[in-house]
Amino acid sequence: MDNYKAVCFDLDGTVYRGNEVIPEAAELIDGLQRSGIEPYFVTNNSSKTAKQFQTKLHRMGIRTEPEQIMTSAIASAKYCKEHFDGASVMMIGEEGLEQALVSEGFELTSQNPDVVIIGIDRSITYEKLSAASLAIRAGAVFLATNGDRAFPTERGLVPGNGSFVKLLESTTDCNAIHIGKPEPYMLHFIQQKGYRKDEMIMIGDNYETDIQAGIRFGIDTVYVEGGVTRLETVKEQLKLPTYLYKSLVDWNKKEPQ
Repeated sequence: MDNYKAVCFDLDGTVYRGNEVIPEAAELIDGLQRSGIEPYFVTNNSSKTAKQFQTKLHRMGIRTEPEQIMTSAIASAKYCKEHFDGASVMMIGEEGLEQALVSEGFELTSQNPDVVIIGIDRSITYEKLSAASLAIRAGAVFLATNGDRAFPTERGLVPGNGSFVKLLESTTDCNAIHIGKPEPYMLHFIQQKGYRKDEMIMIGDNYETDIQAGIRFGIDTVYVEGGVTRLETVKEQLKLPTYLYKSLVDWNKKEPQ
């Protein structure tokens, strides 16, 4: 495991659950940092800025810098910069997506956009959805920060960004380009910081997003039990993670279970 230089952690379910840190993850992160490796944190959550995620991690005793945090909002803005530099952008989303787009130099508009980007918006309205639908029908490129149809809260599962994306896909007869996991774009942008793929590894609890993102990008993966996907379900998949752990305490094991 000493060969990895870019160790990428999923956040919710892998590093923390809600507002509670997972001790084994915090211990591994501290050990990596003591050995000179600053891990990356990769999340589909587009609502918060990297600085806000940094603050949350600091409250849990995990030190990091905003540059080590890759959100689906940041990746969406970078994707736009690579493919649609200079475009006008209409967004549905929150502070994390807005700041990411502005930091990449994009002009945000409510009319006649070149690109429409949909991120989680807990103040969603019929008017916002209507404006996005009309813009996409008029020819705007349709991007989605992620396709997560539901996310957990203290009250239970509530609609996620993917639910609104599906609604707009149905309304416009146009499929969105998804940026977040399981698509490999976030890992692609981390690699651009100067890593080879054999130096990267993706760690997560969700086979369908975290592990699939790593597999699609062509890097090693670690599935850790106790989160979204059951170990028995993972073992039934055609493409297995490189390592399967019951706990991140088992990081130094060389063989999967």
